[in-house]
Amino acid sequence: MQTIIYGGDAYLTGDDIADALLAYGRALGEEERAELVEIPVQEPDGAVVTAKFLIGPASQIVAKEVPGQGPELEDPALVDRLRTLTRGVESPTAAPVEMPDNGVYDLG
Repeated sequence: MQTIIYGGDAYLTGDDIADALLAYGRALGEEERAELVEIPVQEPDGAVVTAKFLIGPASQIVAKEVPGQGPELEDPALVDRLRTLTRGVESPTAAPVEMPDNGVYDLG
């Protein structure tokens, strides 16, 4: 498990979730973009709730490993989504350009 320190508060979440959040934040920061991201976090009483993070160029996020905090908090679908979003920011793809069959291009 890892503790994410954000805005002066600490949030306990799974290793993969924390790593994916940091990678996405780094990618957004490099592109000077910000996004709102929701991740599951574990409360001190063991309850799992959702926390919202605004991440981007001004975000100051620290994650540190916290051993022995019970079972790992996991959300594979969220991790996959964050990794996909990160790849999209790092390597954006353009929509395919349709070429006319007659070879005549209308440039406006």
